[in-house]
Amino acid sequence: MKSDTHWMPARITALRDLTPTVREFEITPESGIAATHEPGAHLQVQVLVGAPGSGRMQTRSYSVVGEPDERSWRIAVKRLDDGRGGSLAMWRLAIGDRLLVAEPQSHFGLDTTAPGYLLVAGGIGITPLVFMAQRLGALAERNGVRVRMLYGARSAEELAYLPTLQEALGANVQAHTGSAPIDFAAEIAALPAGGQLYTCGPVPMLEAVKRAWAAADRVPADLRFETFGSSGRLAAQAFEVRIPRHDLAITVPADGTLLEALEAAGVQTLWDCRRGECGLCAMDVLAVEGEIDHRDVFLSEHEKEQGQRICACVSRAVGTITIDSAWRPESP
Repeated sequence: MKSDTHWMPARITALRDLTPTVREFEITPESGIAATHEPGAHLQVQVLVGAPGSGRMQTRSYSVVGEPDERSWRIAVKRLDDGRGGSLAMWRLAIGDRLLVAEPQSHFGLDTTAPGYLLVAGGIGITPLVFMAQRLGALAERNGVRVRMLYGARSAEELAYLPTLQEALGANVQAHTGSAPIDFAAEIAALPAGGQLYTCGPVPMLEAVKRAWAAADRVPADLRFETFGSSGRLAAQAFEVRIPRHDLAITVPADGTLLEALEAAGVQTLWDCRRGECGLCAMDVLAVEGEIDHRDVFLSEHEKEQGQRICACVSRAVGTITIDSAWRPESP
């Protein structure tokens, strides 16, 4: 659980389709904005997921796009017809609709003291990097710091925010479309010693960047990333979870997460990012009758192969798993 989340009412005040599958939302809190956000911040939103009249409220997290203003936040949502329903719920919203949001928080902060930067974005992963590009572009103009950006998408029409990025970084933005691999090794080699790489996008791209970074013998802490999680190796389907400490057996639906199912059952669970990054929601796995589909970037490949822990916010299973929770009975 996250005890410091303060929900506030807000309204959709503008909508803009950036690409055929990406829509931008301007969200204005009714109480006003108390403080400006920093690059890498994300906004938590409560949306009604599922068919109208039978859906349930769920929390989704979206990166705040671009430089702050004094009245609203902007997020962009990619429509995923085969996703968990959050994007479809967002796309059903119209101007004037009300929803609950929490003040932006950042787990993907930008360090502006490095001698050079490489930004790498894939698809909708561009959203947290827009503000970074704008801030670093201004830094490069003042101090001559080298900043380069690689931006990949399936097609040219899916390059959301490309004009904004070109305005911030000019010719230092390189767009890649299609399936041709990007030469990350060459790009990293051109980064000055002590330079930092910030990346966000699909897990296969992230893994390729991490391999190239390690092969270049770069400092691990200078590679900073955010991910929207993996779609997994296996198709999402309902699975059973047993929690002996609570004497419970619950079903996780195909369109819901293990974390959400535990919360609905009253099992208190630690969490923070809800994106499979921080590891706070990782739980011990006592038994598996089937297979775990790890969708996080927190556990190592060795830990995933062992199958003794699962990140409840994004990972799933096929069949039945038995887990332990962090709850312990109070001492008499």
